Amino acid sequence: MKSRIERQALTTTSFALLGLLSIKPWTTYELAGQMDKGLGKFWPRARSMLFKEPQKLVALGLAEASSEHVGRRARTVYTITPAGRLRLTAWLSTPGDGPVLEWEQLVKVFFAESGSKEDLLATLAAVRSWSDERLRYQRAKAQTYLDGVGTFPERAAITSLTGSFLAEFEALVGSWATRAQAIVETWPADIHDAQPDRRIIERVAKGTPLAFDD
Repeated sequence: MKSRIERQALTTTSFALLGLLSIKPWTTYELAGQMDKGLGKFWPRARSMLFKEPQKLVALGLAEASSEHVGRRARTVYTITPAGRLRLTAWLSTPGDGPVLEWEQLVKVFFAESGSKEDLLATLAAVRSWSDERLRYQRAKAQTYLDGVGTFPERAAITSLTGSFLAEFEALVGSWATRAQAIVETWPADIHDAQPDRRIIERVAKGTPLAFDD
């Protein structure tokens, strides 16, 4: 009879960790750190889940655990198995699901009429600040590769693809926030009295929503 862990289906997080293990062996804390620094930008997961997931991979024979000592402290290092590489390769051969947007600030914009105009403008300003901060990070990260000190330079061709998407998305968010701020500034104090800009709706209907500020 299979154990409870063996009966559990592999998730995208399972394969994300297998992907990291395909690069090099990691400890649990190193895996969680890599998820925070890299995949966490587009696949955020709770650390508690990340600490349990490697054990599931071991139970399924997709990873191996070994102990090593750093000074007097013991730590567990996880390594991908041949079976794990086969499962990762099989998973990569399927197209996967499209993106799902999860964004608290946009929820607040969606229900803005229950607050004040000042609240909405403050939220949009925070969106723009987020975009500026993220773009500063992306520029600095890209510069490390130009300077020859980027992490895993042998993977630069791959990471530049995901990095460029994140940079373009973050720039898009900032551009939208700037345009939205300019529009909301023209609204009356009571948001309920605001009138929609027909140009925006027409642009979206025509498939050119980013040009609604023309």
